[in-house]
Amino acid sequence: MKQNKTPFFTKLKEYTTFKAAHFDVPGHKMGKINDEFKEYVGQNTLMLDVNAPRGLDTLNHPVGVIKEAQELLAEAFFAEHAYFLTNGTSQGIMTMIMAAVRAKEKIIMPRNVHKSIINGLILSGAIPIFVKPVMDADLGIANGMPLESVKQAILENPDAKAVFVINPTYFGVASDLKTIVDFAHSYDMVVLVDEAHGSHFAFNDQLPISAMQAKADMAACSTHKTIGSLTQSSVLLLQGKRITPARIRTILNIISTTSPSSLLMGSIDVARKNIYNHGKKELDRIIALTADTRERINKISGIKAILPTYFKESKFEYDLTKIIIKVSDLGISGFEAYKELFDESRIQVELAETHLILALFSIASSQQDADQLVEALEKLAENHRKNKNIVKKIFINNTFPEVYTRPREAAVHAPIKYVLLEEAIDEIAAESIMIYPPGIPIVIPGEIMCKSVIDDLKFYIEQGSTILSDTEDGTVKVVDKEIWFKWREEQ
Repeated sequence: MKQNKTPFFTKLKEYTTFKAAHFDVPGHKMGKINDEFKEYVGQNTLMLDVNAPRGLDTLNHPVGVIKEAQELLAEAFFAEHAYFLTNGTSQGIMTMIMAAVRAKEKIIMPRNVHKSIINGLILSGAIPIFVKPVMDADLGIANGMPLESVKQAILENPDAKAVFVINPTYFGVASDLKTIVDFAHSYDMVVLVDEAHGSHFAFNDQLPISAMQAKADMAACSTHKTIGSLTQSSVLLLQGKRITPARIRTILNIISTTSPSSLLMGSIDVARKNIYNHGKKELDRIIALTADTRERINKISGIKAILPTYFKESKFEYDLTKIIIKVSDLGISGFEAYKELFDESRIQVELAETHLILALFSIASSQQDADQLVEALEKLAENHRKNKNIVKKIFINNTFPEVYTRPREAAVHAPIKYVLLEEAIDEIAAESIMIYPPGIPIVIPGEIMCKSVIDDLKFYIEQGSTILSDTEDGTVKVVDKEIWFKWREEQ
């Protein structure tokens, strides 16, 4: 019965009924301003946008309804402690890394990590020990971390302080998390989990095991991605004694805003109640819907929906609410399919890659949505079935760039210069460069920019992908090795 409560959201609604004169922030004074934004989103939206007034508690030091709401959140997700995040899972990931490892301490992680993890390395000054994920040349994506590779990294680096796991990857692939956690804990290493795409795992036993159920120490979950809270709202989960709540609170207070959005926190409170009460039934419905949709897609010549058994054969688990759709057999790239599906059929998929597109289903998805997707794919196939172009495979060499120095040193301390992309071969990157989505860096600070990195970036640019970097003029930021080596010699 406790999980039917929404302490923060209930108090937030109650506050809107008070007839108070406002001499506090925000400046719209609970919607008393008149503009086109209010006209479109409505009075209630602005009335709920308040900044920690009397009775509503404070996120930076919760003692009232936020504290109660976070306790309910922890219980629902099988954690001991839970924290609202209003700057996305990126905030939670950086907090986890800064809490677990300090400057020049080692942390074991896969290389196919989100940019926020690299930013966490920069902020903490930690040294990454990268484990190569399984590279799927047929799909052109990186999958999970092989169990034996993780064990080997732990055995070779017994002084590492933490192991970082993605559960699942952006594409829904999950590693053997429970075994990884148990093995890492046997070496007294903290286990951190990027569960951005797995907030729903705890609520249906047909899905991969959640981080907290696997007894990981911390996890960051994007509740906005899969269980319906507002974009930018996420949660941080904690259990065990390896990391104390006091340390988490200290770091959160360093990197968090003092004006968190009440709208975001209220949406988390309600999403938690909804997924706890209806998640099992609704996720059963969605899992059945995606299974049926895969079967229908696989009747379309030239298009292939990847079955969960594909990953199980490689000893990985798979998130059944996602559908990986391979389109390259039509002679087009996933990027071309992504654009055409939206422009011609108003289908917005999550992302594109060289060979495929990714469709995400959630408890808000419907049979009508699935029907529209299948119809659009049939139209796509009809348009391209006679196309004889061959899409080049990516990740042919199954390698990532060589690490020269830790990310913090290259991104913050080393002298920099700017060079044209074509001239960057053998330079040391001083920035992360990635396509978005998914936001997984092709090169990170401290890695050597080899020819394959340059070729990949050129390919994505040609495809019209959104490239995220620190520059916009065709140059890249690299370490000025001449000055840097001179400095190091003098020291």
